[in-house]
Amino acid sequence: MIQTYSSTIRRKEMDAVLTCMVDEKIGPGELNARLIQQVKEFFKCDGAVALRSPAVALKYILLSLDLEKNSKIMISALAPAWQYQAVESLGYEPLVLDVSETDGLVSVEQIQKGMTNGGRLLLLHETEGILPDFDSILALGIPVVEDISQSAGASVALTNEDGTPAEERKKAGLFGVYTILGLEEKDVITAGGGAVLMAPGRREWIVLKKYTDEAPLTDLLPDINSALAWVQLKEFNRNENTRREIFTMYQRSCMIGRHKTFARDMEGGSTMCSFPLILSSSFKDVKTYTAKKDIEIQQAFAGSVIALKDELSESCIHAKSLLLRTAHFPLYPRLSQAQAAKIVKVLGTLP
Repeated sequence: MIQTYSSTIRRKEMDAVLTCMVDEKIGPGELNARLIQQVKEFFKCDGAVALRSPAVALKYILLSLDLEKNSKIMISALAPAWQYQAVESLGYEPLVLDVSETDGLVSVEQIQKGMTNGGRLLLLHETEGILPDFDSILALGIPVVEDISQSAGASVALTNEDGTPAEERKKAGLFGVYTILGLEEKDVITAGGGAVLMAPGRREWIVLKKYTDEAPLTDLLPDINSALAWVQLKEFNRNENTRREIFTMYQRSCMIGRHKTFARDMEGGSTMCSFPLILSSSFKDVKTYTAKKDIEIQQAFAGSVIALKDELSESCIHAKSLLLRTAHFPLYPRLSQAQAAKIVKVLGTLP
């Protein structure tokens, strides 16, 4: 059976972790610092800190923003469920926004509606590695915290003052006031757990650093996890190129069928963290069919806010529909050519 997910841990990653264990330095230390340096070089952010979980990262963001307790924080219905739970546990009110069916992202219209209903902060989950229209969102004047756990590495083309395309691109994670890069098992860069909290600008970093400098060791990412994330980040471009090649083959195969993929920029404007397919038939029927071909698929949004909070179904009808109809097919660098070819064939013959 070809499994849906794989964290793609190669020998390099294992060697880094084993070296950490042999040195008997597994708590937060040198490798945590090395990971942060790698993050700053890769993303071009001003400052960063590696923490135990995305929820811990959110805690420090809210401290830095000095957001009044009980304020409403806007989140996507397709964001991971931890966002809803963390916002509540930190003393704030989650305001869940529906998404667009074409790309799975919260639209400008939904954000405006959320602001009208009292939303004070937008926690922007870049679903399935797809980037939103940042210019339109930032023009609303609402503080934005990016969650790039699935979109790390994606970038937006910039234009020169005369309107011509600039050579430089701006990476996901540099658009908001702060950014969360999750390092959980199914995130595009994994440490087996944890998160990196980034401050794109100097002003935000100065405020954040004041709080994170006093963070207890129990909030910081241990070296044993940092070692894994450090190598994963170093190998990111190679892994992403492989995922992109496989994704393109899958997408071509789906063109002849009746099932759809999300609209996305294929030229660097999205990260191929997975292959989500929006089904026109029942998920159960497709799962049974692929299982007979020894391919495992899973519901793409089983761990989302809308999956956790069924009572939101009426106000988030698009998210609910995508929860029921979107499947993840195996997409990771460790797939062999034969396995990828098999999946391509099955994608073209789905019921």
